[in-house]
Amino acid sequence: MTKLLPGLLQGSAIAVLCSAAALQAEPSHGIAMYGEPALPEGFTALPYANPDAPTGGRMATAEVGGFDSLNPYILKGSVPWQLSYLTGESLMGRTLDEPFTLYGLLAESVETAEDRSWVEFTLHPEAKFSDGSPVTVEDVIWSFETLGTEGHPRYIGFWEKVESIEETGERKVRLTFNTDDRELALLAGLRPILKKAQWEGKSFAESGLDTVPITSAPYVIEDFEAGRFISLKRDEDYWGADIPFRRGTNVLDEIRLEFFGDETAAFEAFKTGETDFTREFNVARWESQYDFPRVRSGEVVLEELQHGRPSGMTGFVMNTRKPVFEDWRVRQAMIEAFNFEFINEAMTGGAQPRITSYFSNSPLGMEEGPAEGRVREFLLRWEEDLPEGALEGYALPVADGSERNRKGTAAALALLSSAGWVIQNGVLTNEATGEPFAFDILLETGGSENAAIIDMYVQALERIGVTPTVTQVDSAQFKERTDAFDFDMTYFRRGLSLSPGNEQYAYWGAEAADTPGGRNAMGVKSPAVDGLIELLLTSESQDDFFAAAKALDRVLTAGRYVIPIYQWNISRIAYDADLHHPEYIPVFGDWPGWQPDVWWHEEATGETSGAEADAESSQ
Repeated sequence: MTKLLPGLLQGSAIAVLCSAAALQAEPSHGIAMYGEPALPEGFTALPYANPDAPTGGRMATAEVGGFDSLNPYILKGSVPWQLSYLTGESLMGRTLDEPFTLYGLLAESVETAEDRSWVEFTLHPEAKFSDGSPVTVEDVIWSFETLGTEGHPRYIGFWEKVESIEETGERKVRLTFNTDDRELALLAGLRPILKKAQWEGKSFAESGLDTVPITSAPYVIEDFEAGRFISLKRDEDYWGADIPFRRGTNVLDEIRLEFFGDETAAFEAFKTGETDFTREFNVARWESQYDFPRVRSGEVVLEELQHGRPSGMTGFVMNTRKPVFEDWRVRQAMIEAFNFEFINEAMTGGAQPRITSYFSNSPLGMEEGPAEGRVREFLLRWEEDLPEGALEGYALPVADGSERNRKGTAAALALLSSAGWVIQNGVLTNEATGEPFAFDILLETGGSENAAIIDMYVQALERIGVTPTVTQVDSAQFKERTDAFDFDMTYFRRGLSLSPGNEQYAYWGAEAADTPGGRNAMGVKSPAVDGLIELLLTSESQDDFFAAAKALDRVLTAGRYVIPIYQWNISRIAYDADLHHPEYIPVFGDWPGWQPDVWWHEEATGETSGAEADAESSQ
């Protein structure tokens, strides 16, 4: 297969994603959702890793918020998102250069049936936990069973589709499925594997800061202070440092997560060198505030990276479990009142485009205008359940950029009137009950950009007789409330991949709508959504896969569940000049598995630019 160009989704990647499913008849070093893995058995390293990267040094990042747990596999507590990636390890590892392909990690090989009704893994003979004990089939079986019954709700859906799990030979474990779902064989390879003996006599679901899960990953937690910092140390005896998937990765001696109360404090820590890596999501701030002394002296490198991922959805989600947001006309009115063009100009100088749909910026995104062809055929299967505009075509409103937004305000009032809301004495009121239109916007403390956006939004809402309350809580309370769906509107982010699958049920499936800790924040329960997700999982042709994704994108977008804000098709990163990454960037770009995984520390030469140093170091 032709190698992908840095940051761009080429036709070759589409071919890997959508070619006819290969028949897996014997153990293999990898497995792909569609087609064959791009890398041959015995490959040297991932194409975006430097197999000669030196070990040593550290990377320190500034995080906003706090934490009160170090167990990322359970519902209880607030855990830094990085821990599941840096301290967890699975049977197979996902490459960022192919839409959905896995290569051997704890498992040296994988075998599956032609119809993928079962999958069998053979453990690597050298696999061991950080305490030196071997990873056994017993540990694997216990991990699947425990995560599926006591772990975070995100693991439940998969476990319910497992008919059986059993030891089938020396270092071999087989899972048999009870559902026709081709993705399950790959998802099994991504479940974290934990040490069974550690949890004898302990409550897995209730652990937090007191018990750090023992895993086989390259990093272990060396030190921490609750809510302040976490220091992750590279395991010098890590068992898998020289297997192809790991070669040249995880070479930094320390990864340190420093926590701050707000974005301003976090940025100041980077400017002074207390931390040495940051991501900037506001292009206006990127262009105006990154000229501080350490940048001018060359101590800090600024870099912009493209990627080929879908935009995903970022914005403010409306909880349809709450009566105030049950009616799609009310949700559309909230979108009309959100003066994006004015807000975008104020926040970014108008430089960042708006998210137009869940899979925008990718070949899976819906097309403008009425649905046609196979997309229309799929949608018509659930014609009675479709939201307004799914078939006919739906697009977000575009304002003239003025602060008053007269067009949007008028459209919002008309929609609210049709839904039974009228302005009485300057207050939007339910015509039948006399109750005022009221809701609360929940925000996490420290998110100054979100707070600024909401301030402008509240001013716009006042023009239609609505004055919402705004509640800011710390990270622990924010997680507790969003896990319990205890909010009317809140900040929302769902990253999406080029291979949407079972995680779509967790994001917007009907069953997840009532599962505490589930990710279906909007509470959508739609036969069309569930049916289209099933089509994604059972598609065996290029046309059907793309059509199912485009149709799902239409139904979700026309459902008007989220007020979208910017899309980040370019990653803007700033980092110490002594930190380096390979010049080649995978199709997923700056994504978990790339940073800090393929980065290394090496003293800058002084005259060589960061990009040149990266290129030289990767040769």
